[in-house]
Amino acid sequence: MRGLLWLLAAIAIAAGLSVAMRENEGYVLFVASPWRVELSLNLFVILLAAAFAAAYLLMRVVAHTLRLPGYVRAFRARQAEGRARKALVQSLQALYEGRFGHAGKLASSAYELGSFRPLAALVAARAAQRMRNFAQRDAWIARARDAEPDWRQATLATEAELLIEEHRFDQARAVLQELHLSGARHIATLSALLRAERGLENWPEVIRLARLLDKRDAMPPEALEGIVVNARVAMLSRSGLEARGLAVYWKSIPTAEQRHPRIAGAAARAWIRLGDCGAAQLAIESALAETWDAGLVLLYGECVGGDAMERIEHAERWLKQRPQDAELLLTLGRLCVQRELWGKAKSYFEASLTLHSGRAAHVALAQLCERIGLADEASRHYRAAALAPA
Repeated sequence: MRGLLWLLAAIAIAAGLSVAMRENEGYVLFVASPWRVELSLNLFVILLAAAFAAAYLLMRVVAHTLRLPGYVRAFRARQAEGRARKALVQSLQALYEGRFGHAGKLASSAYELGSFRPLAALVAARAAQRMRNFAQRDAWIARARDAEPDWRQATLATEAELLIEEHRFDQARAVLQELHLSGARHIATLSALLRAERGLENWPEVIRLARLLDKRDAMPPEALEGIVVNARVAMLSRSGLEARGLAVYWKSIPTAEQRHPRIAGAAARAWIRLGDCGAAQLAIESALAETWDAGLVLLYGECVGGDAMERIEHAERWLKQRPQDAELLLTLGRLCVQRELWGKAKSYFEASLTLHSGRAAHVALAQLCERIGLADEASRHYRAAALAPA
């Protein structure tokens, strides 16, 4: 339809010009002595239009000729970019397929073609990492750093991740701190920094980062809780921790965390190691009031010293609520041994063995029998302990 309209318009214009030229009797006179040229105005207009068109075409040809080298360069650049894109896509495919050597070669080809250099360098660095060629990986990371400023954050994040995989946590932390100084505090980089701090056993920073990630809902709560608990246990289990430092640190732990079985157990062991059975007793009792844990129950009887009778009374109150708890009966037997209540201790050990024939209960009863002169019975329980499960 549009073509038909243009055709009608052209016919109308041609008809109009034909009528106008037919009635035009003007002429144009050129005088250059001794010559004289006289043309009709219509012919002059036609010649002038033709000359203008010829000049325009000539200028276009000249301009196109002058721009021809640029066109050639652009064409070659497009071809190189296409080859680079193809090589890069193939290198990514090879990387995910596990063909790391082939991926590195294709990424190197893409880099040499001059297009997508930062991405090609990062792919080559990952391929070198998988082949454990760390020198080549570092070389590719350096090339990626020098490629384009816009890819700086991606390069630093990749470098940190690869260093963490190599267990070079100190250098990874330095790279991540450099990344954070530029304002990039993404969840992925915070998670990587958490891994680096865990590798360096910088437990206070691990806890701080875990709290920060928890606020951003970046990880499952169970995973973050496990990280925090492991950090607390590691700090409480440090050798060389003094009683005053332990008390100060324990007060800094939130109450809810103090009642976690693993944290309470680590604190109790630390206090037992320092000879403060009273503090260990309080930590275990608070945790057991929140969550019953067999490990804490057994630990309750390991502290030698303090007011064992008070612990016996407390454990017997628990026994009223849990009369079929083998670990609690074993703990009561050990506490009675501390107070030299031989008969009660023997009955508790035997009750524990009735519920669960464990190695620890057999050994405890055998040692008690030795102390009270029952050598044959002690030997029998020692033999049973050798065959009993742990």
